Amino acid sequence: MSRKNPRGTSARAKSVTSKIPGVLLAGGLARRMGGGDKPMRTIAGRTILDRVIARLAPQCDGLILNANGDPARFAAFGLPVIADSVADFPGPLAGILAALDWAAVNRPDVKFVLSAAADCPFLPRDLVSRLYDAIEAENAELAVAASDGQSHPVIGLWSIGLREQLRHALVVEDIRKIDRWTARYRLATVTWPVTPLDPFFNANTMDDIAEAERLAALDGG
Repeated sequence: MSRKNPRGTSARAKSVTSKIPGVLLAGGLARRMGGGDKPMRTIAGRTILDRVIARLAPQCDGLILNANGDPARFAAFGLPVIADSVADFPGPLAGILAALDWAAVNRPDVKFVLSAAADCPFLPRDLVSRLYDAIEAENAELAVAASDGQSHPVIGLWSIGLREQLRHALVVEDIRKIDRWTARYRLATVTWPVTPLDPFFNANTMDDIAEAERLAALDGG
């Protein structure tokens, strides 16, 4: 039986969550914003990417950025930048696989990697702990976030032990939709409230940027 700390989280769970690195997926083309990198857009004086890093850095044991093209454009953020490890295969599953491959080489001590969209500036501060707790409680292999009746499969906890299965799905089976792949495994879905704001709001259009300015005030800036 695992030993519980005063807050009810097992000592083992706390140990595991303290060793989970995170990958920020920044592979979108931002066509609805006229192109460019969505995470580099500014909300209330700070880039979206800066806000995402500030939310996840305290929860993760290191962060990496998944982005294709010249990595120098992200140099100011001080994060390792990794490209997709499956050539010419756009989409978030390719970024997740790249992160799992990176972790297998650089962090052989870890079992899970957190993924998050790099254009979600208000991510919850308990994202990693709640996803991992759900995996433990439900004996699941993967966990994804949800809010307002909608799943957010890009934001999840991924087992490094499934990376070769994911590679096969991408390369051999040409699977691109995350939901289609996760349906094969024991999946935990964790729901967050949407008041005072949806923590998984993401900025896809210029109108979203304007809305994010308003939400930033509700979120404390």
